[in-house]
Amino acid sequence: MASIRKLRGRWQAAVRRKGMAPRSKSFDSKSDAERWARSLEAELDRSGALPDMRVAESTTLRQVLERYKVEISPTKRSAVTEIARINAILRRPICFRTMTILSTSDLAAYRDERLLTVAPATIIRELNTISHAIDTARREWNIHLAINPCKLVRRPSPPRGRTRRLEGNEEQILLDAADAGRVRYLRPMIELAIETGMRRGELLALQWEHINLGTRVAHLPMSKNGFSRDVPLSTRAIATLKGLQTDARTTVFETAPNTVRLAWSRLTRRVGLKNLRLHDLRHEAVSRLFERGFNVVEVASISGHRELKMLSRYTHLRAADLAERMQ
Repeated sequence: MASIRKLRGRWQAAVRRKGMAPRSKSFDSKSDAERWARSLEAELDRSGALPDMRVAESTTLRQVLERYKVEISPTKRSAVTEIARINAILRRPICFRTMTILSTSDLAAYRDERLLTVAPATIIRELNTISHAIDTARREWNIHLAINPCKLVRRPSPPRGRTRRLEGNEEQILLDAADAGRVRYLRPMIELAIETGMRRGELLALQWEHINLGTRVAHLPMSKNGFSRDVPLSTRAIATLKGLQTDARTTVFETAPNTVRLAWSRLTRRVGLKNLRLHDLRHEAVSRLFERGFNVVEVASISGHRELKMLSRYTHLRAADLAERMQ
């Protein structure tokens, strides 16, 4: 049984078990001392041995995240975005908490504070990153914790999936504006996004050696979810690609993601189309496939969605179009 006592102005928690060396630690508050003792006793009850908590007691969340950023993040395909996310977390005061003191209330307060300035989806990703870093520390870095406190923290409700589709003559407005602009690759990129449902990153990574105009198939060796896939090409997509074909390039589009983002932003602002993202063209492409009569499995093989639940978020059929098919 743990004992809690006040000693020289601080609260000391002590855990003693027969046949084992006693462990004690002092805290500024009684609640922190009680939490530390409960965590230690829970670990002892589960393992039958008193774990060495000294590493966890001297290691801060900052140190865990910094090590995770160096050793784990670079192995992921999303390394750039995850490292940027960790750098943002490292600027928060919660990172000064040691691993034994870090509590669910600390993380809940962090969540609520961040919700004042960023979207719920950002908070969900940040908490998931923290949680995975703590799990890695527990499994591989000798950080003994009875539980991962981040797993107990309630995540904010995720945002609803976007339903934005092209309406009326918006597609033609975009194409005409792209023709009038100085960015020559923008029109073919818009056309291919609508015809293939590819993501921006997939379009930018598309290489000529992986395109077979004869069989009308574009091969993607690596997509966002880590799998390869073959994308069938429509007649319009073939015509667009033939207009871009050249021996001077290995990739279809030789430009950076941020350059595309800025060009799209200028284009939509110039024509006055609000709340329209380049990724919405993927929504449009998937919805059009369903409207043409493709079934769920066929659409998933084209779009690369691994979960049908996620596919439903990208599919927004027009009621008027469905009504025409009903007798």
